[in-house]
Amino acid sequence: MTTNRITQLFNVKYPIIQGGMIWASGWRLASAVSNAGGLGVIGAGSMYPDVLQEHITKCKQATDKPFAVNVPMLYPNIEEIIQIIIKENIKIVFTSAGNPKTWTPLLKENGITVVHVVSSLKFALKAEAAGVDAVVAEGFEAGGHNGRDETTTFTLIPMVKEQLKIPLIAAGGIATGRGMLAAMVLGADAVQIGSRFVATPEASSHQNFKNAVVEAKEGDTKLTLKELAPVRLIKNKFFNDVEELYKKGPGIDELKALLGRARAKKGMFEGDLIEGELEIGQISGLIHEIKPAAVVINDIMEEFESVKKEMF
Repeated sequence: MTTNRITQLFNVKYPIIQGGMIWASGWRLASAVSNAGGLGVIGAGSMYPDVLQEHITKCKQATDKPFAVNVPMLYPNIEEIIQIIIKENIKIVFTSAGNPKTWTPLLKENGITVVHVVSSLKFALKAEAAGVDAVVAEGFEAGGHNGRDETTTFTLIPMVKEQLKIPLIAAGGIATGRGMLAAMVLGADAVQIGSRFVATPEASSHQNFKNAVVEAKEGDTKLTLKELAPVRLIKNKFFNDVEELYKKGPGIDELKALLGRARAKKGMFEGDLIEGELEIGQISGLIHEIKPAAVVINDIMEEFESVKKEMF
């Protein structure tokens, strides 16, 4: 595959970015993806500062290829996280869940390439105006926390492409070479893939959760808790408890009380498939086995090139 704006920006072989997912994206997964030619991303959203420091150190030992750190900007220890990133000379940072104006100038001053994750055209243009180097536009097929407008990837990407000048990365509902080709035909320079990389040996999430992803079928995930922060989950007992509470017309405090604390950790990291929050995308219905990250990337690229030759 010829180089494009994203492979040049990140200095990677393939325009495949591994999503920086909580409880799944530790140093093992990030280094495996980077070593296989993609861009591995450490997900700082579920890490205390000292844990992030450890993962960065180990990732540097495991790969000499570029890798990135994803930072949700609502993170309570954001200042400490940013200082670790600068101190460790991380070259690429993905920011999400917040205003890109807040940290982009400082990151750029320190020679860091900044990418911001958005779920709408409006926020894509705001990110561009804030000076980021690229944008991830994520459709609501994606797992985990999501956009309130429920705009699908196939709708969002061409709308953003029409007005955005900086490189565009598509996310949400992509796990195959065909999906990657479709996203790039619609105008993306690259794809960000999350759910497919959860079902790998290198993902730091619990084996029970990985098995649940593989077993999920079409229709087994749903967006919920929009009043708090929209999140796509596998349907389980916890999800059903949320649905039952909605029948009573609950207030914000009641929803927060049911959600409690560390619900995602319980499900995704500790493997509680009953009471845990199981965040994954709709594309889980197309994920049928757990296989190494390098094999995932190889399969995606082989299918991408094969289908491109057939169609073009």
